[in-house]
Amino acid sequence: MRLFGRLSTGLIAAGSILGACGAAFAAAQAPAAPAVSDRITNPVAEFAGIDKITGRIITFDVYIDETVQFGALQVTPRVCYSRPETERPKTDSFVEVDEITLDRKIRRIFTGWMFAESPGLNAVEHAVYDVWLKGCKQKSDVPPPTAAKADTGKSNTAKPRATTPQPAEAAPEPNAAAPDDADTTAN
Repeated sequence: MRLFGRLSTGLIAAGSILGACGAAFAAAQAPAAPAVSDRITNPVAEFAGIDKITGRIITFDVYIDETVQFGALQVTPRVCYSRPETERPKTDSFVEVDEITLDRKIRRIFTGWMFAESPGLNAVEHAVYDVWLKGCKQKSDVPPPTAAKADTGKSNTAKPRATTPQPAEAAPEPNAAAPDDADTTAN
């Protein structure tokens, strides 16, 4: 019995060592998992859309967090990721698509990920319009929306000054304008 006890203890120890060596070997042979930093964040998403009535396919660029209207659809990408050219392509974008209904209401018809390598997987299929992701870009021929936001930001800062109340003496008399209106309508 003593021999059997020593033998089983030795086998258990050898099995443990062998298991640890096997795990170390497998870890050394496994390819390294790609780092999260390999993902490229792009400022522009490129979409394609088809108008099923006319049969026209249109390609359009949309900046991240900008909304662009395509027919009765409003397309808003929230992020657009791609991989370096040295890796297998993987381009995806999180997109929100709203439909403007005939009674002028906005209804969300799609929220989710679109994949450029599998355009049919999560494309928006509407009765009249279809939209799918073609890719992500670092630059676009379309001017960025930041210039438009900067202009509106300047006008918003100027508005409060223009809307400050004027002194009562600078305001025109309401009755002074009424006779002029009566004279011009008579002529």
